[in-house]
This record gives sequence, C-alpha cells and structure tokens, in this order.
Amino acid sequence: MSVVVTGGAGYIGAHVVRLLTARGQEVVVVDDLSAGRADRLGAVPLERVDVAADGAVDRLAALFVQVGATAVIHLAARKRVDESMALPAWYYRQNVGGVANVVEAMQQAGVGTLVYSSSAAVYGTPATALVTEDSATCPVNPYGETKLAGEWLVRASGRAWGLRTLALRYFNVAGAGWDDLRDTQATNLVPLVLARLRAGLAPVVFGADHATPDGTCVRDYVHVLDLARAHVAALDHLATPDDPEVDVLNVGTGTGSSVLEVLDAFARVTGASVDPEIVGRRAGDPAHVVASVDEVHRVLGWRAELDLTAIVRSTVEADLAAIPASGA
Repeated sequence: MSVVVTGGAGYIGAHVVRLLTARGQEVVVVDDLSAGRADRLGAVPLERVDVAADGAVDRLAALFVQVGATAVIHLAARKRVDESMALPAWYYRQNVGGVANVVEAMQQAGVGTLVYSSSAAVYGTPATALVTEDSATCPVNPYGETKLAGEWLVRASGRAWGLRTLALRYFNVAGAGWDDLRDTQATNLVPLVLARLRAGLAPVVFGADHATPDGTCVRDYVHVLDLARAHVAALDHLATPDDPEVDVLNVGTGTGSSVLEVLDAFARVTGASVDPEIVGRRAGDPAHVVASVDEVHRVLGWRAELDLTAIVRSTVEADLAAIPASGA
C-alpha cells in the first residue's frame, strides 16, 4: 500500500518523501519535473505526469489503483507570486485545475485521504500580527487565491463523498534537511540573501520604516525539515478512525524574525559582514505576519524544532556542498 506524493521531486516534496521512506513507507512520486529534480528521489518510483494536463484524471486514477494508493499528499503547484500576477489564468488552470484533477482521480480510484499543501498567502494582509486559522482569508494575489480555492474544493469533496482532508498553511519555508535537497530556486528571503552574498552584492531590504522594532518586516520562518515532519504527522492523524477535528492548520514557528535579524543570522553563520541596501517599501507588504501554532500542536502534537540560525546554517552548508559538483 502506497502514499502518492504529487510534486514529490520538488524542494519541499523531496523532504516529505525522504522522511516517509526512512520509516519504511512505500511511496510513489508524481511530478512533471518542471521545477522538481529526479535526482532528489533515489530509488523512489517516479511517474512523470502534469497533474493539470488534459487526460491527467484517467492517468492518475489508473496509477492510484496500480500502486494500491491509500493516501495522497498533494504538493504539485506553481508558487511564484510575481508570476501569478502576470499569468493569473494560467495559475488558476495549474493550481486549481491540478488539485481538481487529483481529487477526481482519487474519487474514481477509491482513495479517501488527502494532505493538501496550502499557504499563508490565503490570509493576504492580516489585520492582526498573530495569524490564527480563524483569521480572515483575503488573498491579495492569484497565487493565494488558487490556494484558497483548493481548500474550498477539498473541503467540498469531504462533504460530497467523504474525502478525509487536512490543509497545511505554510508560512515562510527555508533551509535544507539534507544538502542534496537544498532549495535551488531563490524565491524567498533566505535563498535570495544567499544568492546576493555569493554574487558579491548587498542584500536588498524593502523598507526600514515599518511599525516593527527595527523597522523591517517581520515574518515566521519555518525549517523545511520541520514542515516535512508536519506532513507526516498530518498523514498519521488522518489515518486514525476518528473524524478529523479540523481541516486546516497553520504550520510555522510562532516566532517572528525581522529582515535585519535574518541578515544578522547570515553574519553569525558565515562570519562575514552583511551590509544591506535599504530601498523603499514594496506595495502590500504587511509589517508583521507570524503564525499562531496552538492548533497544530493541539491537533497533531507537532512543534517546530529548528530555529532561524539552523535555517540559515543549513542553507549555507547545502550551498557550499553543491559547489564542487556544480563548479559554481
């Protein structure tokens, strides 16, 4: 009996897959490799499928039956905010269409358990600094809208035919659990800072006049390995015979770090001076967004174990480990 992980060759997905296989779970990965890498998977079976494509439902349903799938962890999605702003229709087709195809295939194949990869982007610009699962969901970009629509879809499927679901709303994910699973796409602050430093450039800070202790934006940074452990805990929770108590949970640390504190962590880890370039604020950047993690601890018994220093250290070490292989 297998767990199917869509997007399992990606940065987050590969961490989830490695944890599952380490405990003896049979895993099959579905990924189109548009952002993922097959070399992250080792001997784990890979089916190369675009879950949003025409014909994906039948291919996925046949695969689920063939491998005896008992659950799906759905991570396959596009996740660049700027790209979603430029290509909103495509983002809806990819992200909402993708989860719709996966859920329809699950219904056809009789697979009744789904862990859904969502995002704190569903909250948009929160009205409060500490964000709970009951905070208003008002996404401010198409990426966040597609994640929220995915939540609606899986929830409706639960009502319609009994799909057992849990959506995990990630906050700011970074770090590396293993060097070979590092994030190769610089799309959030931690890898962006590293990329700037490696290029000999000053990290860019957008605004130092926010209503925060040092004037820079505060965010909740969660280590990717902690996030992967949350997926495993969610899967185990859904495997119990009891009805799931909730269907959405925040995944973060409950602790905020400012942009300057992230840069200080780089300075501590590398021993180098990190002097930023301060520029104007970006439109729509909330000053302070931190996850309330009481519910995820109560429901799953999960807490983040790794702090900001561990995130930065693992990011730097994984990048250094890749240099001899890449010649970079």
